[in-house]
Amino acid sequence: QVQFVESGGGLVQPGESLRVSCECSGFHFSRYDMSWYRQAPGQERVLIASILSDGSLTNYINSVKGRFTISRDNGKNTVYLQMDSLEPEDTAVYYCNTGLYSSMNIWGKGTLVTVSS
Repeated sequence: QVQFVESGGGLVQPGESLRVSCECSGFHFSRYDMSWYRQAPGQERVLIASILSDGSLTNYINSVKGRFTISRDNGKNTVYLQMDSLEPEDTAVYYCNTGLYSSMNIWGKGTLVTVSS
């Protein structure tokens, strides 16, 4: 059974940092490119960062480039998102997934990140 368990969210002030994690199971994690998505209140879920299966290449949407860093530990079946210089616009529920399982609508519960003073 494919599972994504996101954790590490919370309430932070603008300018602060936070790292969220996603522990994956039920598939060969090390063979899959991984991505982080987020869904802000009242908006659709969007892809914000991706990393190749071996961690050799990453990609980001413009609004988080230079502030967020995606990484992975294939030995722990876990993908991370380090978020620095957080802004109120980053407030959202954050999810991890692969292209395959997102297309099958298999998602974890996500982790809520709230950026507010």
